[in-house]
This record gives sequence, structure tokens and C-alpha cells, in this order.
Amino acid sequence: MEAFNIPATPSLIKEFLRQTGGAAVIDGGLATELERHGADLNDPLWSAKCLLTSPHLIRSVHLDYLEAGADIIITASYQATIQGFEAKGFSREQSESLLKKSVEIALEARQMYYERCGKSSSDGIGDGKVLKKRPILVAASVGSYGAYLADGSEYSGDYGDAMTVKALKEFHRRRVQVLAGAGPDLIAFETVPNKIEAQAYAELLEEEHLKIPAWFTFNSKDGVNVVSGDSLLQCASIAESCKQVVAVGINCTPPRFIHDLILAIKKVTTKPIVIYPNSGERYDADQKEWVQNTGVKDEDFISYVNKWCEVGASLVGGCCRTTPSTIKAIRRTLSRKTPAAPKEKLAT
Repeated sequence: MEAFNIPATPSLIKEFLRQTGGAAVIDGGLATELERHGADLNDPLWSAKCLLTSPHLIRSVHLDYLEAGADIIITASYQATIQGFEAKGFSREQSESLLKKSVEIALEARQMYYERCGKSSSDGIGDGKVLKKRPILVAASVGSYGAYLADGSEYSGDYGDAMTVKALKEFHRRRVQVLAGAGPDLIAFETVPNKIEAQAYAELLEEEHLKIPAWFTFNSKDGVNVVSGDSLLQCASIAESCKQVVAVGINCTPPRFIHDLILAIKKVTTKPIVIYPNSGERYDADQKEWVQNTGVKDEDFISYVNKWCEVGASLVGGCCRTTPSTIKAIRRTLSRKTPAAPKEKLAT
């Protein structure tokens, strides 16, 4: 990350956390915010559709989260796959260009944010916005094979008996190569629903010798196992054993399950723990929509944050249906409990 000289090495997150005072804030839900800005995401590409139709909206949402206090922004590539774009009639070259674009938009948003900070005469808080030049990471999102299928199977982890580690590696290989080459600070393998895909990601990172770190985050619907029913301990152990994985944790999971899941992960990893739950709302895969009034309010979500950090989480944000307001509240909560970060000399 250029502005604060954090090298893209296996120590990336530990050095980043040293500079942020021991805890850092991840952004929140992307699709919800894109829709609020007027995007129509009723498409198998979901939020990745905006890479085609309205990249300016993606940039705006990234900026919203940075101004809410996020220290890490995640690219709009969760549902962006070469296979998915090709199914829409795009060439391989065009598909790869769209993947790169997801990273470029996030990098542009970070630069625009730094420019706004430079123009701000406040002490870092202005008009309710956080305008403070600080270390900010861009994480390139890699959604699961189930996300590409767009049938809700990232919430079940059921890929059928015929799916293999080899087939998953080949599905993700070029996508990961392209995203890594576009200049993010790390790769976020998100909503990993089963052990087979975790194994595929770990082998892929080692085979490709990518000079970029990654994190693995799993999802759970029972607070014990990952959504497929596979053992969370076994899945987290795969992440622990992969040298390029610099953090491991949970995303897109109801907040009420997070405490026990952190304790479970701590049994098998010494790496920083990353947590970004959804709002707790239930997703109806048949209707392809979130069921209203099944989640928790921001104030209830925030009430969990200190407890998560007390038991071991050091990177905290939100996933589906969380907003910049959620992230702003998380930052306020964390800033009360973390010491001031050491001041770092900016690169010239």
C-alpha cells in the first residue's frame, strides 16, 4: 500500500494493525448501497453488473465507506467471474478487463479519498465524515463457485458429488491471477462455504506463487460448522497452514453466531481474525431476496463488537445489508478501545 509503505508480505495485516492501533474497520454491504444509489442488481452478475453499467456508483459507495471510517475496502468482484461475463457475451479479454476494473475503481476511490483528506481543514471529522489520512487497504474480492452459480449455493455449500478440488482450482485460477495482477493489497476469499473450496484456494495460492497475501472468511448458519456442514475447525486449519493467508475469519453470518465462531477459530489459528457479519436477515434463495424484519438494528449489531474484539477479533466490519451508518458506529466503538496508532511518515 503505497501511501504508508506497508509491504505486500505475509506480515501485511500484522503491520497494518500495528499502524492502526491494533484494530481495523472493514467496509459494509456493497449491493445494498448500490441499490440505494439507484442501481438495478436483478441479474446473475449481482453487484458486478455495475462494473458494466455504472462504475461511478461503485466508486461512490467505496468513498461513502471510507468517509464512514473504513480502513479496508473490498472490490466489487465478489460475483465477477470470467465465466459469468462470457455467459453474457463478453470475450475473454473483455471479461478480464472488467475484473481489473473492479480493483482500479477501488484504488481510484482510495486516491480520491486521500485528496479529500488533504483539502480538509478539520481534525479528521467533518460534517460527520471521517477525513483522516491513514493506512487504507484494498482487498480484491473472490466469491465462491456457488456465488457464480447465482442459485444461493454459497449459502448451502452443496456443489454436488461430482465437484473436485481440481475443478474448483481451474474455475478460479485465471480470475485470481487477473485480480492479483491489478494491484490490490490483498485478496479476500469470501463466504467460503465448504472445505473443498478452501482447499482449492490454498493450493491455488501455493501453485501460482502469487506475491500477494490473502484472507479466508467462511460462513455459517448454525454457529458451529460452515454452511455445508463441514467442520469450521478443519476449514480454518487449511487457512492456518497456508503461508499466504494472513488472516482468517467469518463473513455473511448472523451476528448472534460470531462470538462462538471466533472462539472456535482461535483453537486452530494464530493469525489475525477477521469478522464481517451480515445484518442477521435471512436470505431467500428461491425468491433471491432478503426477508424483511429478520435482522438486527445497527445499535444491536454494534453491541456485539466489543465482545468480538475481547475474544480475539481484530478486523471488524459488515457484510450484506449493513451500511455506512453501521461502519461509522463500528469505528466509534473501536476508537474508544484502541490506543492511538503510531504516526507514520508518508511516502513522498
